[in-house]
Amino acid sequence: MVGRSVVVGKPVAHLLLDRHATVTICHSRTPDLAAITRQADVLVVATGRAGLIGPRHVSPGTTVIDVGTNASADGGLVGDVDPAVAEVAAGLTPVPGGVGPVTTALLLRHVAEAAAAAG
Repeated sequence: MVGRSVVVGKPVAHLLLDRHATVTICHSRTPDLAAITRQADVLVVATGRAGLIGPRHVSPGTTVIDVGTNASADGGLVGDVDPAVAEVAAGLTPVPGGVGPVTTALLLRHVAEAAAAAG
């Protein structure tokens, strides 16, 4: 897990731990981040730093889940993972179109459930 926020990083780490995964939590300031991330079978990235993770951060066969959404210079959206990672990784979620819509849908569901419970 690269990211330590209370919104994504810590909850994802706990969900993985609940499934008996061995989890290492890093962040954008972790010394020699690439040496740690190259050990991952599954790499979840949520730092809010566009392009932080590049091909040198990933080993062949790694599945990379990019949760980041950052505004690009042209007004579009880019992730925390450089798209070139797809050349090394077994799989990479797209930004936009990957995790973002799922997060939005779940947030709307929780808001609707809370509103219904409030009466």
